[in-house]
Amino acid sequence: MLKRSRPAPKRRPISLALQGGGSHGAFQWGVLDRLLEDDRLDIRAVTAASAGAMNAAALVCGLTEGGTGGARRRLDLLWREVNQSGGRNVFGDSAVWSAAFSPGWLKGTEMWRQAETAALSMSPYKFNPFNLNPLKRVLDTAIDFEAVRASEMKLFVAATAVREGRSRVFGTTEITDQVLLASACLPHLFQAVEIDGEPYWDGGFLANPPLWPLFQADTPDDILLLPLNPFRRDETPRQAGEIMDRLNEIVFNAPLVAELRAVAFVQDLIAEGRLKPNGPDKYRKLRLHAVEADPWLGSLSLGSKFDTEWTFLNRLKGYGREAAEGWLDSCFGAVGDRSSVDIGARFL
Repeated sequence: MLKRSRPAPKRRPISLALQGGGSHGAFQWGVLDRLLEDDRLDIRAVTAASAGAMNAAALVCGLTEGGTGGARRRLDLLWREVNQSGGRNVFGDSAVWSAAFSPGWLKGTEMWRQAETAALSMSPYKFNPFNLNPLKRVLDTAIDFEAVRASEMKLFVAATAVREGRSRVFGTTEITDQVLLASACLPHLFQAVEIDGEPYWDGGFLANPPLWPLFQADTPDDILLLPLNPFRRDETPRQAGEIMDRLNEIVFNAPLVAELRAVAFVQDLIAEGRLKPNGPDKYRKLRLHAVEADPWLGSLSLGSKFDTEWTFLNRLKGYGREAAEGWLDSCFGAVGDRSSVDIGARFL
């Protein structure tokens, strides 16, 4: 008697929210690589900013071209290209000296911090008049933007409109290399990226990543957050470098914290019966999940966000795969049923 083969388990629909964080985005690479390898999630929408937007575009491009295998190959290509452009300001390292003259012990000194501060006081319109940005070559090599724009997946990329002082979210059909460059544009290091007559800076200033597009669009009720910036520190920073590092984390986490607070408020109103889910106002019950980065990235400094050495990127990728493995073991069962993270206790 022939044995009937078991049908493949139904993949569970989900949206991804990818935070920015320079080369720490390689941690997301590892998370995505493991989730794609597992292949039990049906990724239907991605919202992202800065380095998270690069990962998102590579993911959507690869899924469109060749499914999960194609996505893993595109992500690998993206980070290989980042490495190939290492030392040439891919993520906006403010250092003006080569790695050969900047050993780790030197970067931790007050002298080095003062030099960095001096470098940041210069305008990119002065020290980079030709507006050279090696990230453009990386993106054009690693991502097929026509494939991205042709995808049926929903992709949302945030950038900060400089003159208007608001966040703009670009949709799937609008994604170009210029949009990603805008989303990752640190204003003290790169000239603003102009799109349709409006100059843009890094999307993480006002949306890191933007969650509201996932509430308004026809997207899954499950959202998997992939943060990169540590939310909590056990000790008060006292050295100048430590203070600046922590300030950077707080500033780039603030937009996400504000959105999560709004999400928690609405979900509480729905639970109390004061708002009707799926009513005319389009409020709905959402299930939040998160692959934690703090245990893996919490000990890294702000300067490491500029490190594009292949060994370092692969170490972060390995961390991401381990973190995703832990999430799959402990939280995957909640997808489609309940939230696996307490927003208030974890992020607020």
